[in-house]
Amino acid sequence: MNKFLLAVHVLAAIVAVGPVTVAASMFPPAARRALADPVDTRATAVLDTLRRICRVYAGLGIAVPVFGLATASSLGVLGDAWLIVSMALTALAAGVLGLLILPRQEALASSCSADGTADLAATRGLGVYTGLFNLLWATVTVLMIVRPGSTTGV
Repeated sequence: MNKFLLAVHVLAAIVAVGPVTVAASMFPPAARRALADPVDTRATAVLDTLRRICRVYAGLGIAVPVFGLATASSLGVLGDAWLIVSMALTALAAGVLGLLILPRQEALASSCSADGTADLAATRGLGVYTGLFNLLWATVTVLMIVRPGSTTGV
């Protein structure tokens, strides 16, 4: 059962978090292109697609901590420091995505498709939040691989 839970956890992370990470990273430059030419329907369509990918896969990403907790419980490591830190960073990453990235994407996409009055500085701010989100996930990934203090850790 442990191997099954771990496999689902890792696959969910790859399938759900990977697309969010890529699409969120592509969104700020795509928004700048859409703002530069508000009548370019292709640029607006790309923006809408990236935003939709982020929203849908963020929802699917809930499977990652759910199966992660199930795996940790079955392995008896719920109290390990590396896991507690990973869970806190995962919650922080989810907060950054849900509270800072997705709403700003929505606002920029609406502005680009409506009248193009969004500020280019908003795309830079979104890029900073996206970078933070990516850094948090990279850190969680490293913690999951290294697992400090575990018998298989480096």
